[in-house]
Amino acid sequence: MRTQRTRGAIVVATGLVLALTTTACGDSGTSDGAEGDGTGKIVFWDNNGGARTEVWNQIIDAFHEEHPDIEVEYVGVPITDVQSKYDAAIQGGDGLPDVGGVSTAYLANLVAQGALEPVGDRLADSGLEAELVPNMLESVRSTVGEEGELYSVPTSANQGVLWYRTDLFEEAGLEPPTTWDNFFAAAEALTDRANNAFGYTIRGGEGSVAQALDMMYAQSGIENFWDGDQTTVNDPANVEALERYVGLYNTVTPQADLNSDFTNMVATFTGGAVGMLQHNLGSYPDHTAAFGEGVVDGLPMPADSEDGHHTFVSNPVDGLGLFRASDNKEAAWTFIEFAASHAMNSLWNESAGQIPANTNVLEDPWLAELPPTRAAVEALNDENTTIVQLPYYLPDWNDITKAGTEPNFQRLLLGEMTAQEFADDLAEQLNEAQAEWLEQQ
Repeated sequence: MRTQRTRGAIVVATGLVLALTTTACGDSGTSDGAEGDGTGKIVFWDNNGGARTEVWNQIIDAFHEEHPDIEVEYVGVPITDVQSKYDAAIQGGDGLPDVGGVSTAYLANLVAQGALEPVGDRLADSGLEAELVPNMLESVRSTVGEEGELYSVPTSANQGVLWYRTDLFEEAGLEPPTTWDNFFAAAEALTDRANNAFGYTIRGGEGSVAQALDMMYAQSGIENFWDGDQTTVNDPANVEALERYVGLYNTVTPQADLNSDFTNMVATFTGGAVGMLQHNLGSYPDHTAAFGEGVVDGLPMPADSEDGHHTFVSNPVDGLGLFRASDNKEAAWTFIEFAASHAMNSLWNESAGQIPANTNVLEDPWLAELPPTRAAVEALNDENTTIVQLPYYLPDWNDITKAGTEPNFQRLLLGEMTAQEFADDLAEQLNEAQAEWLEQQ
């Protein structure tokens, strides 16, 4: 059943990470660059090129007006390619940007390779640190280990959202899916397979494991990813939650969901009579484009039906990194400061529909006009909410939760594995990765 690399390969990979971590503290495959004189040209890589190109062009145009002596060259990199593009540039020894969009999902990998410049002192000196959401700063720091240095300036965060068709719910006389009981009842009530109507669409292809973890912890209410040095992924409450979740497949979902990635899943939701979809805030523009305003609403993941407690897994924090090899770091930092400022952070997050990092934005009118984003902000700040911090600091996190486990998730949907087998296999990989990481520390 197990699809990830062999133990021998793990040892090799660990040695590579150890070597890279060593170079990050001393000599590195990337040069130290230079501060420059604060003027001239810098290159910026957008880590969600295409989807966010328009808003970044607006920010860059505003920057050029305020800083005419600095030229920003924009390079849009598709989100699916950005990590491999960074890795290729690092391994090639050149071609890295001065500034790049960096998510905590792959931040540890870039830090291990010595590609990023620490920005904690620059941020403190600028005064900008006091304006940023403390929890986002902490998430960035924790990504590279406890009490870690800051290697990117956070700009936004995402959150898992349960999107639902308000028109279909009203027509069927259903309560919004604010609790798990309401969710499962609605999924069944809205399904009419003979008429191609389904209560839910599940992500069975690329990205499936991340959403499965979201659904598992939100149902189980388990508050920590680790119990000592062992993961709670295969805790009996999580296994029970997983069984209930995968039981939706081909019962209240289309059979074709087995291979659905983000694009196919959203197309299924927006193109037919599907009641609910679980994704993050980033898909809001797709829903409004398909149905207009007011037809699709987004709620935080359902709460416990008894006490209203929410449990969310942490989502990656997006930010801007200053690359160590830059020969124009002063100008690059000026751009980062500008992009993270109140006005620009507001512009970007209004376009993306995500949670802003600059606390001044929380009072801006547009946030009150986006109910799903407002609800996400309120839920994150609710004392009745628990955030389960995922271990993005593990160098193998992406490999384990994607290529190492997604094929097994499809086997699970097909009934070729049990939920217990799936969870145990995933837990074994995670426990090995955690042991290796602890040894490196």
